[in-house]
Amino acid sequence: MDAVVAYLAECPNATDTKLGVTEWWLMRQQVRAQLEAVGQALDRLVANGVLEQIGDGERRLYRLKRP
Repeated sequence: MDAVVAYLAECPNATDTKLGVTEWWLMRQQVRAQLEAVGQALDRLVANGVLEQIGDGERRLYRLKRP
């Protein structure tokens, strides 16, 4: 329920079906909630030498660190 209300706070004119709410509204909120955790995990993997990052900002890419 909180995710629906959060989405509507951002998009007060949104209208959709039950399927649309589930696929678009709730998935969007889940992705946003996980984005920070994924960023922290990637940073730790880079710091531990498991991954390397290429570039910066929104275009930053990650891959297995090569020897």
